[in-house]
Amino acid sequence: MTNQTNAVSLATPLPKATQVYTFALVFLLIGLAIGYFSRAARFSAPAVQPVTRPAPPSAAANAAHAGRMPTLDELRQMADKQAAPLVERLKGDPNNSAVLAQVGAIYHSAHQFKEAAAYYGRAAQLDPKNSALRTKFAISLYRDGDSDGAIVQLNQALQIGPKDANALFNLGMIRLQGKHDPKGALAAWQKLLKSNPDLTPDRKAEVQKLIAQVLTMLGDQHGMQEAPVHDGH
Repeated sequence: MTNQTNAVSLATPLPKATQVYTFALVFLLIGLAIGYFSRAARFSAPAVQPVTRPAPPSAAANAAHAGRMPTLDELRQMADKQAAPLVERLKGDPNNSAVLAQVGAIYHSAHQFKEAAAYYGRAAQLDPKNSALRTKFAISLYRDGDSDGAIVQLNQALQIGPKDANALFNLGMIRLQGKHDPKGALAAWQKLLKSNPDLTPDRKAEVQKLIAQVLTMLGDQHGMQEAPVHDGH
């Protein structure tokens, strides 16, 4: 839940370097939130538990009803409540990677990225050849501030599936946003297009647009480096 008080006016033109990072951030939020290229979810959502009477509204629900965004503490309470039946199940079946991943998904959706990464990490240890699961682990690590750890996990995912479009896309985003490495991002996205010729036209166009933006930024940087210096004398 981002704070909007520092939003840039749409009427104000942005420098090209700023434009590409802003553009990339939009896709990062999309790509990291829903996996971008992911297929149908591997793990189903927890089943709704029958109740004999209406449950009291959560703090997050009360916040939504009041017309305000819930706080992180309220989201945490909501996630704890939703995950409780699954956490209880794990007490008797601690090595169930599917349930661990479901709990990770609940906490990630509630912006509790440290907890999400912990559950996804346990699931990945139990299912080490699951590249989609390792990509989700990487996303939670990144959102918790660990860009280096996220890149390690994405590289491991790509060892399992070298053509994994979701892993390649997110690797590019994290290299650009987390490491300020546009050349690394470019390499990941170019490999994505080369190794996935059957991408749908809209997805291919989106990646090509990101590549064009990064190339423009790199060209601007090169031009600035070669421009003559005028010291006013």
